[in-house]
Amino acid sequence: MPVNYATPAPEQLFPVAGVRLGTAEAGIRKANRRDLTVIELAPGSRVAGVFTKNRFCAAPVHVCRAHLKQEGIRALVINTGIANAGTGEPGMEAAHQSCAAVAKLMDLAAAQVLPFSTGVILEPLPVERLKAGLPAALAALKADGWHDAAHAIMTTDTVAKAASRKVGAGGTAATITGIAKGAGMIRPNMATMLGFMATDATVSQPMLERLVKEAADESFNCITIDGDTSTNDSFVLIATGQGPARFETIDAPGWEEFKQAVIEVARELAQAIVRDGEGATKYIQIAVEGGRTVSECKAAGYAIAHSPLVKTAFFASDPNLGRILAAIGYAWNIDPALADLDDTKVRVWLGDTLVAENGGRAISYQEEDGAAAMKPAEIKIRVDLGRGSQTAHVWTCDFSYDYVKINADYRS
Repeated sequence: MPVNYATPAPEQLFPVAGVRLGTAEAGIRKANRRDLTVIELAPGSRVAGVFTKNRFCAAPVHVCRAHLKQEGIRALVINTGIANAGTGEPGMEAAHQSCAAVAKLMDLAAAQVLPFSTGVILEPLPVERLKAGLPAALAALKADGWHDAAHAIMTTDTVAKAASRKVGAGGTAATITGIAKGAGMIRPNMATMLGFMATDATVSQPMLERLVKEAADESFNCITIDGDTSTNDSFVLIATGQGPARFETIDAPGWEEFKQAVIEVARELAQAIVRDGEGATKYIQIAVEGGRTVSECKAAGYAIAHSPLVKTAFFASDPNLGRILAAIGYAWNIDPALADLDDTKVRVWLGDTLVAENGGRAISYQEEDGAAAMKPAEIKIRVDLGRGSQTAHVWTCDFSYDYVKINADYRS
């Protein structure tokens, strides 16, 4: 079960003018489950995306990057069950066939379709099943299909992830709605496994491309479950231009409020992924301050969040907090700038309890205080590197017995 998270009700997810979503059961990998989604976009919609940096990136990622080099994207097709990664030239052909099949049914050009896949790596995508399921997905297209689509893109997720906002008023009013999936193989190096957000605002293409990167950096690039960067990570931001808000320049009225709302929706989705991490029982917020750069603050946070020793200690509520110090100490492996970190200036808090300072255990620290701070389902770690004014946040979860069970049985 996720840590303090529940999927929003359908009525809490606001339709976005210019977007319709439809789902179907295509039997991509398992029967009797929704595993195919089509998202239709109004003419004139603008689309920007960021994708995995994994060198074994999936065929759909290659195709999306190519198709996004031109404007006029009108549809997205998403399948779950098979990732279409590590599939070579046949995988590329399957991704292209997926686009062509959608385009034929919607009277579009194949290059106007973006394909996305998630699931098992190194297995071929049964593209004929996907194509056979498309008519049902298209017949199901509806403006309020976000809730259904959030469920249809799941793999090992235990709950669907979705979020929605309305911001501004009058000429700056805008709706923002998004969905995401992910529970394992999560250490995004740009985004999450799959994330889709749309707004009815008009946003210039250059601003949209900057915004999708900034939103990713403030949300999906701040989470980790197991330190593994997926082959399929994709985060897409769509602006349909069907609402009253227009943002062609950064000084447009309402832009800052709108930008912050986009980031907040992305952050809510990213944190939901961590709360639903495979086998998770604890949600852990790591705040690192006092760095010379944001990069080194994030590196220290990730060193803590990636450590299996730290994560298993949190699962057991065992205040073996020397593991946190050890992780900070080797964070220079992530950012070499930390090679000259002065350990005597580092301070660490668990909740409100000061754990370490002056290179060792804080004089005021008591073991029972650490044990009490580790019992709740939500835990905060704060680190002061003592060398600058920059800050960063990382969100993660613990490692339980169930994480091993889920991944040991993933293909069965």
